[in-house]
Amino acid sequence: MAKVGKKRKAADALVDRNNLYSLGDAMAKVKEANTTKFDASVDIHIRMGIDPRKADQALRGTVSLPHGTGKTKRVLVLCTPDKEDEAREAGADFVGLDEMVAKIQDGWTDFDVVVATPNVMATVGKIGRILGPREA
Repeated sequence: MAKVGKKRKAADALVDRNNLYSLGDAMAKVKEANTTKFDASVDIHIRMGIDPRKADQALRGTVSLPHGTGKTKRVLVLCTPDKEDEAREAGADFVGLDEMVAKIQDGWTDFDVVVATPNVMATVGKIGRILGPREA
């Protein structure tokens, strides 16, 4: 059997296993028991009492993190000139068609997401290999 270290023994002494803690109290205990010098992660396991094999009991959802992931997406919209103002109002970072296609053909890929209107797909097809899947 493996030995238990001093820090682990000290962390175990902080928690009463017979006590049910509220979420706030549990997080305070986690922060108090943390011995690492970096921001550690915490896993939460919840017993929901559902059977995931049954369609009416399936659980789906998303969680919005309070501070996000810290990354912002740069969006390029390839559209005709009459739709450029609409794209900028929607929050696009880069808007255009011919000049953007030329920049991309010259090697510019300083964006994360590309959105194109259906009427310009013939032009977008020219740069399809460049826009294809990239290794991260």
